[in-house]
Amino acid sequence: MADDKSKRAAADRGRVSASEPYEVAYFAKKHGISKEDAMAIIKKHGSNREAADAAAAQKKPR
Repeated sequence: MADDKSKRAAADRGRVSASEPYEVAYFAKKHGISKEDAMAIIKKHGSNREAADAAAAQKKPR
């Protein structure tokens, strides 16, 4: 089933999708990491944005 971009809710904001290139690119840019690192983090932590954000914060170059 295709992702309907017009139907967004609070529950959708709490998730991140590794199957959507624009989400991976946004996540990488937001945290200042490479797209490859972003993809690995998202795959490891699943769609839980909170867990992925925490993992990316630890990976971020200082």
